[in-house]
Amino acid sequence: MSTFWSVWVIVIVAINIVGSVWLLLATRKIKITGEQAKAAAAGEPPTTGHVYDGIEEYDNPLPGWWFKMFLLTVVFSVVYLVLYPGLGNFKGVLGWTSAGQWQEQVQEAEEKYGPIYARFNETPIEELATNPEALKMGGRLFANNCSVCHGSDGRGAYGFPNLADNDWLYGGSPEAIKISIAEGRNGVMNPWGNMIGEAGVENAAEYVFSLSGRKHDAAKAEEGAKVFATYCSACHGADAKGNQMVGAPNLTDDIWLYGASPEYVKHTIRNGRAGKMPAHKELLKDDKIHLLTAYVYSLSQ
Repeated sequence: MSTFWSVWVIVIVAINIVGSVWLLLATRKIKITGEQAKAAAAGEPPTTGHVYDGIEEYDNPLPGWWFKMFLLTVVFSVVYLVLYPGLGNFKGVLGWTSAGQWQEQVQEAEEKYGPIYARFNETPIEELATNPEALKMGGRLFANNCSVCHGSDGRGAYGFPNLADNDWLYGGSPEAIKISIAEGRNGVMNPWGNMIGEAGVENAAEYVFSLSGRKHDAAKAEEGAKVFATYCSACHGADAKGNQMVGAPNLTDDIWLYGASPEYVKHTIRNGRAGKMPAHKELLKDDKIHLLTAYVYSLSQ
């Protein structure tokens, strides 16, 4: 925060506090004049002169306890602003920050739960995938870090892979899954609409339908096979069974990441796709990634 805005905040806060105190003290006692003074002399309570449905509004000061409570809130505000951040760039005499408190809580959690995670770190993932306690812990890690995209049951959604089947873009071995979690993945399919034209998109889609035994136009599929061999086989393979080295999906198994309808498939060919899974190595330590890998691995076993 610049010096100007820091001073601006301090001045605004000070004006609010001083103004609140002045308002409390200025309205603490009532000056009675004119007709109100005469009424008071006669033993009648003073009024504001406002009448609502025949009911007169009394002009009484705040109750003592209420007045004192307001003063206490002012004192509390001043003490708080001295101890904690709130006055521009002034950090408070305690030096407290939300980031510092978070780091302390993280450190406490690491000291408390770190040994629990560590005792599973040397156990092979295949063995952990059958360990109920390890899977329970891995399931909580999955719910906190992965379920927002892959679903609470790991069965994925539009554009997010199903982790509960045995179809893997980058490999389903424990090692491949751990790399995916730790390093993340960047899946990109180039758009081919401008290259092959709308007729090429139509023909290629029909050929892709034929690969998994779906209903298709045989003549268009025959033409689409030529398009596929020229533009698609480099990634998906000549047999269209995919390439886990680059994350190219298997097109022969009738499993679809972005939908199986003709419109979706044509859209994919025409406009391409871009999928990104974030790396978790900075967010989760190795022992947690190890447990999380075991849980993900167990979903497809």
